[in-house]
Amino acid sequence: MNNEDVRLARIGIAGGTFDPIHIGHLIIAEVSRQEFHLDKVIFIPTGTPPHKLGYNVTPAFHRYEMAKAAVMSNPYFEVSPIEVERKGMTYSIDTLKELRSIYSKNTEFFFIIGGDTLFEVKGWKEADQVVKECNLLVYRRPGYDKCREEAEADFLRRNMGASIYFIHGPLLDISSTDIRQRVILGKTIRYMVPSAVEEYIYSNCLYRKES
Repeated sequence: MNNEDVRLARIGIAGGTFDPIHIGHLIIAEVSRQEFHLDKVIFIPTGTPPHKLGYNVTPAFHRYEMAKAAVMSNPYFEVSPIEVERKGMTYSIDTLKELRSIYSKNTEFFFIIGGDTLFEVKGWKEADQVVKECNLLVYRRPGYDKCREEAEADFLRRNMGASIYFIHGPLLDISSTDIRQRVILGKTIRYMVPSAVEEYIYSNCLYRKES
């Protein structure tokens, strides 16, 4: 078999705090999977994310369990514990290196990020190496400047050799912050999160009190 006969596996990476995971995360992952012909999408809840220092983040165990509950009905989705099990800070480059050690060299990674995160990429640890290890799939958030996002993508392409593609999906105005606040206020979160996640939140009394 020659190299042309070997099909590259295409794997999406959806990293995030997922505090909690919600339908927006799932829809974006599914749209990405279909649009970019991904074999699967791996959800990777963060362990100790450097950009969340000083925030009251729910323990990683609960965020990991909610993510597992959220994806169980989709055979193309899975959840990895590699970041929640890692000691110390969790950085994207370390996760990509670990995934590269797990999967065949004939694997192409697609890192799914939000339009707001696009502006943070150049400040990531070993950013040049990150964009060499994966393609960036960017979904736009409501209210963000499309022209600024396009300009930032062009900058990263020119200066870092990044491969960046924009996801053509619905603009979803839903956030984990809003969901947590609704729980605190006793408002419904039905249909904002999968029913299994809603049940987990209430069963474990999550988000009832936040400092």
